[in-house]
Amino acid sequence: MPYLKLNTNVTITDQQSPKLLSDLSKLMAQETGKPERYVLVELVENKAMLFAGTGGSIAYLECKSIGLSASQAKSISAAVSKLLKESLQVDGDRIYIEFSNCPGEFWGWNGSTFG
Repeated sequence: MPYLKLNTNVTITDQQSPKLLSDLSKLMAQETGKPERYVLVELVENKAMLFAGTGGSIAYLECKSIGLSASQAKSISAAVSKLLKESLQVDGDRIYIEFSNCPGEFWGWNGSTFG
């Protein structure tokens, strides 16, 4: 049920993509305490983006999960920023993350919902 979508203007090679997706999936499972088998990660790269009036390396992420707490959001923000700095050279002050705590009854899976 945790979902993380990474939008970036950075070009990610076919060799980088699987590792980055795997690292983000593991990070989300660890930070939310949810089994990785429920984690969905999406990557949209090489996107036209502008931040603070410049087009340097940028990332915008959407992070959604059932039961997401404020402390988890803060921890995820730190962990994602560190990972993106190491893997894509995107500075933390060039990253925005939108967090959403979704009620289980509004999260569908396997023909039903979690609520």
